[in-house]
Amino acid sequence: MEKIMLNSGYEMPLLGIGTYLLSPTDAENSVYHALKMGYRLIDTANAYHNERAVGRGIKKSGVRREEIFLESKLWPTVYTKESAIDEMLERLDVDYVDLLLLHQPAGDYLAGYKMMEKAVKEGKVKSIGVSNFEGEPLEIILKNCEIKPAVIQVEAHPYFPQTELKKTLEKYDIKLQAWYPLGHGDKTLINEPIFTNLASKYGKTNAQIILRWHLQQENIIIPGSKNVDHIKDNANIFDFALTEEEMQEISKINKNKRYYQPEPALTASYANMPLDPSKDI
Repeated sequence: MEKIMLNSGYEMPLLGIGTYLLSPTDAENSVYHALKMGYRLIDTANAYHNERAVGRGIKKSGVRREEIFLESKLWPTVYTKESAIDEMLERLDVDYVDLLLLHQPAGDYLAGYKMMEKAVKEGKVKSIGVSNFEGEPLEIILKNCEIKPAVIQVEAHPYFPQTELKKTLEKYDIKLQAWYPLGHGDKTLINEPIFTNLASKYGKTNAQIILRWHLQQENIIIPGSKNVDHIKDNANIFDFALTEEEMQEISKINKNKRYYQPEPALTASYANMPLDPSKDI
């Protein structure tokens, strides 16, 4: 797996397995199979209610903890809870996580960020960052942080390549991690003629062409799946490379189209939903 250097001094794989919307059973199985196939990046979150399952998948795989890049996210309702990170580590059954993000720009996120900075100094977290922070919330973090975010996780795909945000991130050497890397499975995006033509040329699927585009943009990607064949196919993107001309052609289909609209009021309402520990089994 190809890796990218973070501003924290740690290397992070460019491709990983995502566990969003996976049940505990599916998350455990996906993590297990992904690790056995050579994946080394795993993404989860408090709000996914599958951290315990992810931990079981890691243990079941037999892969050494030091070889795995594990990331999770703190939910806004625990940004001011002093024991939140220790409880997360307990659920994952690990001594540290490689990357910890604030999940949403809601609640007292400055307190949450300071808690993560403290955890870095205590050795419980190696790198920190934010998820869904754009515009003013990101500016506030950058103005008040002691440790710069290493990663920002946002929606990104060929219809919404985050061109302007990436200009800001370059100034701070912050890496972009893409969720919805395939545009929420939108068939219109996936079946764009440019991807169909390139898939035929390289003997790949349209989805593999899109994932390869992400890698060459240095976007960290975490496509999730409970289908073992899909997990295998998503990793089969390191034996070819798109040309500069092909990358430029793909850039022409940018529609500035989001599949998720981060409206402040809705974000705050959604993020204030309490976590239900009983679901994380």
